[in-house]
Amino acid sequence: MATLPLLRPSCFLPTPTLKPSLPRHTPFLPLKLKNGAVGARLSNSSSPPPTERLISIAAYTLPFFNSLQYGRYLLAQYPQLAVLFDPIVPFLAFYRSIPYASFVAFFALYLGVVRNPTFPRYVRFNAMQAVTLDVLLVIPHLIARIFSPGRGPLMIWSSNAIFVFSILCFLYGVASCVLGRTPYLPFVADAASRQI
Repeated sequence: MATLPLLRPSCFLPTPTLKPSLPRHTPFLPLKLKNGAVGARLSNSSSPPPTERLISIAAYTLPFFNSLQYGRYLLAQYPQLAVLFDPIVPFLAFYRSIPYASFVAFFALYLGVVRNPTFPRYVRFNAMQAVTLDVLLVIPHLIARIFSPGRGPLMIWSSNAIFVFSILCFLYGVASCVLGRTPYLPFVADAASRQI
């Protein structure tokens, strides 16, 4: 004889109610950025205007021009690579013809852009990265002057490594600024974000 479902003992037990694991309305939790600021810019929906991108790209020319001195061994060894730098020779000659151009450009960039609150944070961060990279490029030059290692294999290798690293940083910074993204250079971005 078949039992009716109503007569089973389990039908008299209260049915358990499922409680949702999360409340319907979760509170907003602010995001903390790398530099300690709270909040975040919308991803790619509000990219910086072309003027901010152009100023940021111009900031990266300071460490780029100052890093070309480290490429003398690599460019002498591979003359076909030196052809890539021929278009910038007139700009470099003009830059080198101005007395203390590197010193003036450094302070103009640092005091005129990085410490100027009228510029947006995007421009100030890129300028600070460029200034920090330029300061880092001075350290090997000072070490070479103090110890005067000559033209040994260690000197050639280290100059080539510094040159390649600085060119890659320049290309990455310029490409990111053209696309409207914020470049984070290795060893440089954290130091730059602490100064903004």
